[in-house]
Amino acid sequence: MNKLGLLGKNISYSFSRTYFKNKFEKEAIKHTTYENFDIENIELFPSIIDKTKDLKGLNVTIPYKEVVIPYLDKINKKAQEIGAVNTIKINKKGKLIGYNTDCYGFKKSLKPFLKAHHKKALILGTGGASKAVAFSLKELGITYKYVSRKLSKGVSFTYESLTENDVKNHNIIINCSPLGTFPNIDDCPQIPYNAINIKHILFDLIYNPEETLFLKKGKANKATIINGLNMLKLQAEKAWSIWNLK
Repeated sequence: MNKLGLLGKNISYSFSRTYFKNKFEKEAIKHTTYENFDIENIELFPSIIDKTKDLKGLNVTIPYKEVVIPYLDKINKKAQEIGAVNTIKINKKGKLIGYNTDCYGFKKSLKPFLKAHHKKALILGTGGASKAVAFSLKELGITYKYVSRKLSKGVSFTYESLTENDVKNHNIIINCSPLGTFPNIDDCPQIPYNAINIKHILFDLIYNPEETLFLKKGKANKATIINGLNMLKLQAEKAWSIWNLK
């Protein structure tokens, strides 16, 4: 039996378990299971590795994409550059190898919507997922600035300091924060939405609800809106090819 799973905190809502369960049924993939490993803190991670027989791979979600790194034996070059891991492969020798498939999923989801004027982006939030987003934007030749609650190294704007002009000057806005995730669907990042127009792309990494308040506000101003569902499916398939259990 090959075991796979998702490492995270408060992940009962998780997309991954349902996605892989359906995939295994649809593609008649036998002797493979996918379960949630919901842990309070990252210090409990080694006990999962020790106790789970036949564990072949893991997806990693909030809040462990960065703090899991010291527990790994090896990190793929791209994941190292990004500084976040969302896929772990456990090889035949029991070594843990970290990868990042978020960057692949994001880039492939965004690319079809890009036009010539999409040159500058704002990244809302500074967690593990935002690092993969920044890496992908760099690969696409798009410059970006971080927006966060507090100013710190690498952060250009706080939500308070972000002006209408800043929003007008950045035609891509990506929400990498958890604001607006179910059940808190009345939340959204506090940015000057009235500066958004038809030239904007608003991309929300959240997939539940399908249309967050962030996206609704963008849509009301005729922006192109994209949710995180396609990105999630693409990164899941990329993770599957890394585990390569077929």
